[in-house]
Amino acid sequence: MLSGDRLPPLGGDNPRARYAIAKSTLAVVVAPPSKLTLQPIPPSADWRFDLAEGCPAHCQYCYLAGSLTGPPITRAYANLDDILGNLDWYVGRGGVTSKTLARGDEGTTFEASCYTDPLGIEAVTGSLSAAITYFGEREWAAPVQLRATTKFDDVGPLLDLPHHGRTRIRMSINAAAVSGRFEGGTASVAQRIAALGRLARAGYPVGLTIAPIMPVAEWRSEYGTLIADVSVELADIPGLDLTVELITRRFTARSKDVLHDWYPATQLEMSEDLRRLKRGKFGAIKYVYPAPVMAELRRWFQSALATQFPAAKVLYFT
Repeated sequence: MLSGDRLPPLGGDNPRARYAIAKSTLAVVVAPPSKLTLQPIPPSADWRFDLAEGCPAHCQYCYLAGSLTGPPITRAYANLDDILGNLDWYVGRGGVTSKTLARGDEGTTFEASCYTDPLGIEAVTGSLSAAITYFGEREWAAPVQLRATTKFDDVGPLLDLPHHGRTRIRMSINAAAVSGRFEGGTASVAQRIAALGRLARAGYPVGLTIAPIMPVAEWRSEYGTLIADVSVELADIPGLDLTVELITRRFTARSKDVLHDWYPATQLEMSEDLRRLKRGKFGAIKYVYPAPVMAELRRWFQSALATQFPAAKVLYFT
């Protein structure tokens, strides 16, 4: 138990050592009041709410590297009743899904995996199960959907929950050349795909988050094999409800520096010379693939997915 409301220094005499200690530390804390003011999270969902911050995986391209400050301790939030009980006001007020023609059938969407992988810590917290049950059993003023993405496969505790189709769990998957080299501490892609099939057979709406897409050597063959493997797993599942989200690899100057501190020997490509600048809504600069590369990736994935999953809905490519 802590003596105050701040986490103490964890030690370590260099960034890599501090990272290793932080990554093996989970703190159970109270989410601050600011967490109860939800923010939109386009293009994924109407609103983002957090069950935790931080992740036990060791992905060398980690998106959190440029988003969270300080050592990457996983902080699980204890005041779950406050977090879930705060969602009612936001129902019907979103601008990403609930008020759009393209995705209005999803209802008001709440993303729970923006700053964490909730399944990766579920054995300790139980928070994802609690959220799924809450969304499934509550009487809502309008249609809603809980969304979560994971790179883990321990879905057994979720299969018999009363989800009532109001939770969409997506598996984050990638080509073997990417996953095998850059996604430490996660379930294998084959295990994730098998877990996706288990969820779909339990009646969950499911999804693929293919991310971060990288035009590695033989990328068409690599991603073609990936999509074919998913097709085999999901074949002949009655009432399959499948979506796909396509996210290419991008980085910021800050995330590049942090990742090099965490993984000094990484072979991850982070060359500004091979990228183009993209300015965000609030002036943030990201380095993304050149327009011709993005166009080719989009065309290929749209064609491959249409062939293997003609009934699936591709939500976005970014």
